[in-house]
Amino acid sequence: MKKLILALITAVGLMAGAQASEGGIAWDKAPNKTNDLAALQHGAKLFVNYCLNCHSAAFMRFNRLKDIGLTDQQIKDNLLFTTEKVGETMKAAIDPKQAKDWFGGTPPDLTVIARSRSGAGGTGADYLYTYLRTYYRDDTKATGWNNLAFPNVAMPHALWELQGERKPVYFEKEEHGHKVSVFKGWEQVTPGALTPLQYDQAVGDLVGYLQWMGEPAQNTRVRIGVWVLMFLLVLTFFTWRLNAAFWKDVK
Repeated sequence: MKKLILALITAVGLMAGAQASEGGIAWDKAPNKTNDLAALQHGAKLFVNYCLNCHSAAFMRFNRLKDIGLTDQQIKDNLLFTTEKVGETMKAAIDPKQAKDWFGGTPPDLTVIARSRSGAGGTGADYLYTYLRTYYRDDTKATGWNNLAFPNVAMPHALWELQGERKPVYFEKEEHGHKVSVFKGWEQVTPGALTPLQYDQAVGDLVGYLQWMGEPAQNTRVRIGVWVLMFLLVLTFFTWRLNAAFWKDVK
């Protein structure tokens, strides 16, 4: 019995440690933009310009972007930087060997990243929305950047020119007889090309695109599901009334 209790305590401790490693702050709620075609198109543009340099989306083809209102010609003119054919998959421009030398590992594929990052703090979209908005300068790191949602992250801040440079602000409070630092907010060090509100909106568009890319047929599936449930509800009503009509004279 003692061994069983000890094993349970150890398991709980490991689970708590795993959850703590997911991020040091609460995740912000990401806006739902998977039905906003303009936002999805802007998110696709940000993805190709800022993410596809290092990260692939090997299970997504460029011509699938026609589902969010783009034509083949628009895709060719504005989004094809790593290939010449709209039927090709979204492959990263970086050499995997160089990526491993620079970052210590190959950057992960982002096709289903929004579906794989969900956790106790919220959905995968919530995590990505928080992660992309919590970078700060850290000269002790090889890349010069760190992240509150992913401490000691190897990835540099790809969107820093849009957001500018910020630093976290903390205040101290006493807990159990010890002083601890608690995150309070941000201080803008240098301005970016976008205002803080514009940057949050841009990140929302990018995260919305990553959500859509993880399951392009999701909105269609949901619409069909609603109609199926409505049909089954009507069918159930008629079946119930038909059953009553068949058995009304049976005693």
